[in-house]
Parts: sequence; structure tokens; C-alpha cells
Amino acid sequence: MSSQEFLGKGELINRLSSQVGSRAKAISILQNRGHLGLDGKTLTEEGLKRNAMSAEERAIDRKSKRLGKPFDAFSYNPITNTAEKLKNF
Repeated sequence: MSSQEFLGKGELINRLSSQVGSRAKAISILQNRGHLGLDGKTLTEEGLKRNAMSAEERAIDRKSKRLGKPFDAFSYNPITNTAEKLKNF
């Protein structure tokens, strides 16, 4: 993935739409994750939390949860939209 669009906060749907190529597909994914209501417009409580994060924060949050390390143990690569663990952690 090399998209550099919609990196800021409040861009959850737009960011995922640009990544998967379709707004309808993005809405379906977010509904399946429990981030968007059945109406396709209303963010759930978890969706509001994710939408309040930037792309960087979401990537670091995913990796932090997966590895059980603190948020500040990671750096973000915007080209790949991934977080990498810092060497000193």
C-alpha cells in the first residue's frame, strides 16, 4: 500500500475506502469489525475511538496490542502504513 491520502484524524472511512478501492467495501469491512452501524453512517463507540486516531496512531495501536508493548515502543512508516518496534524496547 502506498496511499498517502487521508492520514489525519477523522478519516477512518475515507482512508479505508482509498485502501480497498471502494467506499461500499470499506463500509462493509467497518460494519464487520463493529466500527460502523448497520445504516453505514453511524460510527459505534469503538468506531468513534478509531476515527479519532490518525493512520499513524491506528497502525501503532494495532502493533502495540498484537505484541503487548507500550505505544511509545514503535515508530511509524507512512509508506507501508505499518509500525515497527524500536530497538531499545
